[in-house]
Amino acid sequence: MKITPIDINHKSFNKKMFGIDEIEVQTYLEQVASQMEELIHERNALKEALREKELQMNDLRQRDQVLQGTITTASQMADKFRQDSEREGKLIIADAQQKAEIILRDSRDSLKKMYQEIADLKRVRMQFEANLKALAQAHLTLLEQGEKYMPSIGLPNVTMETETAMTAPKAATATQSIPTTRPAPRSPQISPLSVG
Repeated sequence: MKITPIDINHKSFNKKMFGIDEIEVQTYLEQVASQMEELIHERNALKEALREKELQMNDLRQRDQVLQGTITTASQMADKFRQDSEREGKLIIADAQQKAEIILRDSRDSLKKMYQEIADLKRVRMQFEANLKALAQAHLTLLEQGEKYMPSIGLPNVTMETETAMTAPKAATATQSIPTTRPAPRSPQISPLSVG
């Protein structure tokens, strides 16, 4: 049976001859009841404190779980972000290398084409110079052959006085007074391409 401080205060004992001092027993019981009441209050306070601590512990456990979950999620996101960054960086580097190779290949092709065009221009210039030299040589040869085969034609010396004295009706007689010479035979024409 559970005993409370009130039970102790109201406890009564049977009286017998030569029994104990009733006042002393009552005083002792009051002291015991008072201390027991204090202990009960202290126990209740401790229970309340323990309950609050348990609530705080549960709250802390929940927060710890949330924090652990947050840390785990953040760690996973960081790993994923790092992997994505590495993959994206590799893709960017590969793309840049591919573009650089294309640019380098195009530059080499352009340089090769320029060298080819320069070589073609040099060849055309050399051909043009050779043709020009051949043409000049052919004309010189024609001039030399013309001087060789064509005789010089002698023309009379006409002064200014005779020119002013001549009139229109006398023009025919003036032309008859010029000695006529037979034209020189024409030299065969030589093609510039056949020379040299």
